[in-house]
Amino acid sequence: MLTSKQRAYLRSLANSIDTIIMVGKGGLSEQIIKSADDAITARELIKGKVLESCELSVREVADSIANEINADVVQVIGTKFVLYRRNEKEPVITLPRSKK
Repeated sequence: MLTSKQRAYLRSLANSIDTIIMVGKGGLSEQIIKSADDAITARELIKGKVLESCELSVREVADSIANEINADVVQVIGTKFVLYRRNEKEPVITLPRSKK
C-alpha cells in the first residue's frame, strides 16, 4: 500500500514517461495484461490510456489491470492511468520512506 507522499512522488515521475498501454474497443485482453506485466516488471512505473471506443471506464481498466498483475494504481486522470509495482530483484525507483 502506497502512502500519499509515495503516490505524489510516483505521480511526479510519471509526468515524463510515455504512454505504453492502450485499451480500445477490444477491451481488456490477455495480450494487454501480458504486455502490462512485462512492462511493469522492466520499468516499475507504467502509463496507460483508455480510448473513447472502449466500453469500460478508465478506473475499471486501471483497477482490473492492477489486480491481474498485482500492482498499485497511482493515478487515474482523464483518459490516462499510472500503475506501479516494485521489482524485488532489481529495483529502479526508490520511494520516500513512510513515517511510522
